[in-house]
Amino acid sequence: MKPEQKFSGISGSTLKIIAILSMLIDHIGAAVLERGLLASAWVKNDAALFDKIRAVDRVLRLIGRPAFPIFCFLLVEGFLHTKDSKKYALRLLVFAFISEIPFDWAVRGNAVDFRAQNVFFTLLIGLLVMMAASYFSKNIWLQGLIFALGLGAGYVLKTDYGYKGVFLIELLYFLRYDRKMQCIAGALAFSWETTAPIAFLPILAYNGKRGLSMKYLFYLFYPAHLLILAGIAQYCAAL
Repeated sequence: MKPEQKFSGISGSTLKIIAILSMLIDHIGAAVLERGLLASAWVKNDAALFDKIRAVDRVLRLIGRPAFPIFCFLLVEGFLHTKDSKKYALRLLVFAFISEIPFDWAVRGNAVDFRAQNVFFTLLIGLLVMMAASYFSKNIWLQGLIFALGLGAGYVLKTDYGYKGVFLIELLYFLRYDRKMQCIAGALAFSWETTAPIAFLPILAYNGKRGLSMKYLFYLFYPAHLLILAGIAQYCAAL
């Protein structure tokens, strides 16, 4: 008889896959259903069909809510373990610009739309805040100012999730030495998103291990899947 296997937790790569799948489902609702099918004439003219698709959309968006908190947690973990935070920030900046047109096209229907910026900008602001706060780790007042400036940047630049997203990153960083408190505080901070707190269940089970090496998976998947969904949405809207 084989010895009973004990649950060893969830690796970082598993968390990343969970977040990516959740995000994909969310964006299918936001792009293909909301901006595509629900905007098409044949669906608008069929009230029963419109209501059914709308109901499916609500379910997809609820499934997608846990994605962002997981990405925030992984960002904090990435910062704590990276050997070069400057390269980390540069990578986020590059992909923020690469992803902006796909994001605007998929979510807003325009190639360029300044009403909202993609999530890479939110993550970049959070990373810069952590870098600055770490540099001035002995000055609590300066750290407070840095946190405030980060919130302001998220609000002014209209990044995805805005100042609330930056605040979650700051909160998870501040509580980085206590996983249980991270999860409790994070769940409370994002309780305004109905299903987002569910993200902290797999986060609580995180075992601190990297898992499979998939450094660029999210970076490449994010703009690529948005481009594909934007094309599908445009096709559906034209039906």
